[in-house]
Amino acid sequence: MPLLLLIIPFLLVLGLLVLMPLSLIQRYRVGTARRAARGWLATTNAVAMSLSAVLFITVAAFSSIWIANAFTYAVVGLTGGCLLGLVGLWLSRWEASGATLHYTPNRWLVLAMTVVVTARLLYGFWRAWHSWRLAPDDTSWLAGAGVAGSMAAGAVVIGYYATYWIGVRRRAHRHHGRARHR
Repeated sequence: MPLLLLIIPFLLVLGLLVLMPLSLIQRYRVGTARRAARGWLATTNAVAMSLSAVLFITVAAFSSIWIANAFTYAVVGLTGGCLLGLVGLWLSRWEASGATLHYTPNRWLVLAMTVVVTARLLYGFWRAWHSWRLAPDDTSWLAGAGVAGSMAAGAVVIGYYATYWIGVRRRAHRHHGRARHR
């Protein structure tokens, strides 16, 4: 029985690692699919991502007490993500047909976001492992693990999606207003 208790967590972690590539492929497929621009859904996502941005920046500000440059990296990442969100809105394909508006996000930008986040996570794990193993006793392995850079990568994603959903919301409401006046 004790051996079984040791094997189950190992198998769960192994299963998650094996399923990670499938998860990334599915994320890419869903992220590039053609969708109807629904105002209520875009509003919900925009509000959720905006709240996430505020919470993230607050946590980054507190984290900067222990992790050098965490707040600065988070703000720069969030700003970069917002700019990428604007580029994403501009590169998306918009199709108005009657009362509905459809959009298809740019495949290359979705792929780039997925690859950047995946690469940063893998690099963060690798760097954390080496920092933890090799860190002298007087330095923080957490700071040496590149947490500030990981926070910047997370902020890019939050900024991108917050801006993107705000833009989808604006376009959906504008289209709905035009369709009502026809």
